[in-house]
Amino acid sequence: MPGCRLSGARDKGVRDEGVDEDATEVIGMTEVLLAVGTRKGLFIGRRRGGTWEFDESPYFNAQAVYSVALDTRADTPRLLAGGDSAHWGPSVFHSDDLGRTWTEPGAPAVRFPKDTGASLERVWQLHPAAAEPDVIYAGTEPAALYRSEDRGESFELVRPLWEHPTRSRWVPGGGGEGLHTVLTDGRDPESVTVAVSTAGVFRTSDGGESWTPSNSGVSAVFLPDPDPEFGQCVHKVARDAATPDRLYLQNHWGVYRSDDAGAHWKDIGEGLPSTFGFAVAAHPHRGDTAYVFPINADADRVPADRRCRVFRTADAGRSWEPLSSGLPREDHYGTVLRDALSTDDAERAGVYFGNRNGEVFASSDDGDSWQQLASHLPDVLCVRAAVVA
Repeated sequence: MPGCRLSGARDKGVRDEGVDEDATEVIGMTEVLLAVGTRKGLFIGRRRGGTWEFDESPYFNAQAVYSVALDTRADTPRLLAGGDSAHWGPSVFHSDDLGRTWTEPGAPAVRFPKDTGASLERVWQLHPAAAEPDVIYAGTEPAALYRSEDRGESFELVRPLWEHPTRSRWVPGGGGEGLHTVLTDGRDPESVTVAVSTAGVFRTSDGGESWTPSNSGVSAVFLPDPDPEFGQCVHKVARDAATPDRLYLQNHWGVYRSDDAGAHWKDIGEGLPSTFGFAVAAHPHRGDTAYVFPINADADRVPADRRCRVFRTADAGRSWEPLSSGLPREDHYGTVLRDALSTDDAERAGVYFGNRNGEVFASSDDGDSWQQLASHLPDVLCVRAAVVA
């Protein structure tokens, strides 16, 4: 591909950092698929053993891909992508052969009913439900939640959230009014948590029939009342692997933790170089472990101190450590967006991020060391990875 570099280099986190032989054997038996949504198409990488290889060309060329899901719950994995064509508009595509071919439904999978008076601008989020094998949720702009019961081929608007009495007072954030986070609970299919920019966190415990703002303790420094019931500019929320009621939240200024499924939030930003940022991700297996990528400020959207670093907590936010081995050491300006930091579900967890410089980095040892997989791509909007074989 002219103008971009996709690396096939060995995974240094596996081969070059002294990983024990048993761990190397486990990695060698698995295949990890990495999907990178950019401003101009979807790039797919595959790691077999210790080597990454990327498909030759981007999928959905010239389309912005804001959302990707890797649904590995069935025997045949399904990839879903929320593409946005400047000519045809937004759509949801799916692939059942690991991204080699794609299907678009004959009728739009996600669309607003006529009586809403709204039209779909983009699909911000695609989320396989944790406790319902065929259910996929979609979050959109304008901020709405959709539910699919056929693995993403068709979706239905969750009207109680769309008709929430506070909706008329929701204000779009700088990137638009998007429902960008969906969290489901493997213990209870009736429990769903969403986040909206800039309305904050909302929860349902009755399958979407009613919704409650859940922002107690999260600040809104840009409002006259910095502690409103709703209206916070929540950027992303992630769920702890070992304690499902524990959530991590990256706010527009502020990093928070909840230990009661979002009912109350506590500031855990002490020890970070900045509490502004967009992304947060949780370790897939290890409890109390989460990752953020601090940004200097809302008015200076570059990495904190202009250094390319992921910060990890291993004690639920009581302390943070910078992770930079293998990352660029010179001044760096690559902003990581809300869905561009993620983990896979491998036994030895991988951590991934992409930035607006078009760079993609990966770690195969929980973030301890990194290698660059790609450079000079279009702006990276979202990153997802999972074991597929």
